[in-house]
Amino acid sequence: MIEGGKIHEGGCHCGTVRFRFTMPNAPVIRRCNCTICAMKGVVMVDVPMADCTITAGEDALTLYTFGSGQAQHRFCSQCGIHPFHQLRSEPDHYGLNLACIDGMTIYDLPEIEVFDGQNHPADGGDYNYIGVMRFERYED
Repeated sequence: MIEGGKIHEGGCHCGTVRFRFTMPNAPVIRRCNCTICAMKGVVMVDVPMADCTITAGEDALTLYTFGSGQAQHRFCSQCGIHPFHQLRSEPDHYGLNLACIDGMTIYDLPEIEVFDGQNHPADGGDYNYIGVMRFERYED
């Protein structure tokens, strides 16, 4: 269960990059269908940058931008995992990769809303969600 107000930690696969953050009280958890997010397949949780600290490996992060360059996607230079990116729609927020947060898994979420990043508000689109992804466990 994801509870707001709690401090969480996370990091990349190899452990080089580590971060700590306070979960927002009403966390926004979503997928995005823009080109890079669709390829990464990341489920993200939006967190104000002021509530997140990189505690290790900041020098190991590589930066990738494209298009407008506003969204700053970070990857561990050792293992290649994408722990977070600076959001284009909210430049003062990170989109943290939920799978990189210690003790969390996307498989505990029955539904994940999908943001319409292909028609991004910064490009004149509306701030819309286009659907829901569902996960149902098989019963034994």
